[in-house]
Amino acid sequence: MINIVLPVDFGDKTEQLVDGAIKFAKEINGKIFLIHVAPSDIGFAIGDMGFQYFPEVEANEIREELVQLNTIEQRIIAHNVDCEHLLKQGIAKDIILEYCKTKNANYIVMGSHGRSGIYDVFVGSLTKGLTKDSHIPVLVLPIHEHTH
Repeated sequence: MINIVLPVDFGDKTEQLVDGAIKFAKEINGKIFLIHVAPSDIGFAIGDMGFQYFPEVEANEIREELVQLNTIEQRIIAHNVDCEHLLKQGIAKDIILEYCKTKNANYIVMGSHGRSGIYDVFVGSLTKGLTKDSHIPVLVLPIHEHTH
């Protein structure tokens, strides 16, 4: 079986990215390892009282993200593609690369947004970092606005 790591950020193009990853996984008989990396500072805020931490905000956000991950996982499984997921907090690039090692991944699938010709905006800094540091192929799927 071919192992595919699919990082998701729950942005407005996530559904298109998941559709592309499902298609790719079916073509190569792959299993999708879905991952979302939440920022470490998710419960922190700066206001009149200075820098504060709100654990209930962090817990609620993590709970919502787990629900979203479960929903995506069920959608992938409904297409007869094997899938499991992970949610971690920290530095996305480092966590994704480590996850690739632990899952013996063959590919990372990412999305481009095609907003401009500038490389960082075109493929994103995370995709750029993964492409630069990954020892496995990073498949960048074109994710564009539909202009029909």
